[in-house]
Amino acid sequence: MPFSSREWRLAARPVGEPQTTDFTFATTTVPDPGPGQVVVRNDHLSVDPYMRGRMNEGESYIPPFELDQPMTGSAVGTVVASEVAELPVGTTVTHFLGWREYALLGASDVQVVDTSIAPATAYLGVLGTTGLTAWATLKEVAPVREGDVVFVSGAAGAVGSVAARLARKLGAAKVIGSAGGPVKAARLTADFGYDVALDYRAGDIHGQLAAAAPEGVDVYLDNVGGDHLDAALRVLNRFGRVGLVGAISMYNATSLPAGPPHLPLAIGKRVTLRGMNVGDHYHLAPEFVRQAAGWLADGSLVTDETVVDGIENAVEAFLAMMRGANTGKMLVRVS
Repeated sequence: MPFSSREWRLAARPVGEPQTTDFTFATTTVPDPGPGQVVVRNDHLSVDPYMRGRMNEGESYIPPFELDQPMTGSAVGTVVASEVAELPVGTTVTHFLGWREYALLGASDVQVVDTSIAPATAYLGVLGTTGLTAWATLKEVAPVREGDVVFVSGAAGAVGSVAARLARKLGAAKVIGSAGGPVKAARLTADFGYDVALDYRAGDIHGQLAAAAPEGVDVYLDNVGGDHLDAALRVLNRFGRVGLVGAISMYNATSLPAGPPHLPLAIGKRVTLRGMNVGDHYHLAPEFVRQAAGWLADGSLVTDETVVDGIENAVEAFLAMMRGANTGKMLVRVS
């Protein structure tokens, strides 16, 4: 029988910081699956910074959300109705029709996950695109070499919280992270494998970074942009590498900010600044998942999740994540 499903839709394109009035919560009906289809009951939804860009009009590397249509994003759930022999009822899968309770999907649009090697939620975080983003950035985009000093901004977030230990796997000698507030900063060194933690809310991020890395920085994984990128440019060593993963400090800006004042330093230092899109690096995923699952099991890779209960609170979870309320991956437990 068809499934009654609640879902979130974008009602208006935000100007500046999104407001709850920019979204509507609707109830719809998901039909029974036809040949080659399954219905998945979503168990957990992912909310991520890149989704803010999808709320704007215009093409980017991923299409924008359509107004008055259900929003999309990564989710993990359980097959509850199936017309696919290889995907029986009870199978745990990931897919991209998040922001809703039930999803009708073709067999090619879901990926079976192995919950015997890691919890299902790990496939939305450390074993999903966020973990792969950190790994691919440090392995291919801004490759870490033996003995490097690595700096990571947004170090308590989904990508940053796993980046230090992955950098160490690749040979980093020292890993510095920045986060907002003393509690998050303390977790960087206590839990996530950072050697030095910077609290950007304490001010003077450049001064803190210069003091933490008197030998300079070789690799910078940038999740923040703005003053963090400028500080890194001032401290980077010659032939330093920067992986431009995100710029969350600017996602709610209503006009384009000025570029980093110290960008010309990249010329003399021969710095490489390279944009990162995880879609370019899926060839690394199978081996990364196998390795990372083993590292999770032996304790050499540690991650965290911030979980908000109830799909009705998904927008609040997204807004809280954009304000930095999460540590590790922000997830919504659907029910």
